Amino acid sequence: MVPLDYRRPEPEESLTRAREFADRMNRRRTVRQFSDDPVDPEVLRAVIRTAGTAPSGAHRQPWTFVVVTDPELKREIREGAEEEERKNYGGRMSREWIEDLAVFRTDAVKEYLEVAPALIVVFAQSYGLGPDGRRVKHYYVQESVGIACGLLIAAAHNAGLATLTHTPSPMRFLSQILDRPENERPYLLIPIGYPADGAMVPDIERKEVGDFLVWR
Repeated sequence: MVPLDYRRPEPEESLTRAREFADRMNRRRTVRQFSDDPVDPEVLRAVIRTAGTAPSGAHRQPWTFVVVTDPELKREIREGAEEEERKNYGGRMSREWIEDLAVFRTDAVKEYLEVAPALIVVFAQSYGLGPDGRRVKHYYVQESVGIACGLLIAAAHNAGLATLTHTPSPMRFLSQILDRPENERPYLLIPIGYPADGAMVPDIERKEVGDFLVWR
């Protein structure tokens, strides 16, 4: 054990920091229209470093983040995603589901997967591998990776980048294209970059905190 690196803020400072961060995150929007302008690799590295600070079951850190910038790989990922999405929109998704998505004006065409300068493909490790190749048990994998993804999205917005959470289920094609090992499963596909000039987003509103906060 080591001493905790912590400085307790004054109440006023704590409130100011909490409100400023909440206001900053409230301006975050999911973007589907990306600029193809490149992003500094060190910015992406810092964003993913933040994701890696997430708590995890038994501190196993059961995640892998694959950054894809190669145009050919992005094209293959788009083709694989659109193949699955055509099946989804063609019958795998219910009519109600499709109607609920109408406000986002989304369909099986995912051109942003090629336009965005980078794709971050998040893989969940169902188990680890020790130095001797022995299997290492992982705990609360889905929860741990989900928290890491939330931190990644927050860090990206804080850095001035836009993201999109994409889940072209099933996602097995990502493991094949990116040649990932057997212990990893695709969890989330995140295009990341700068919004295109004139990018548009749906006219929607978030719930007020009182709608989902319960004090007891």
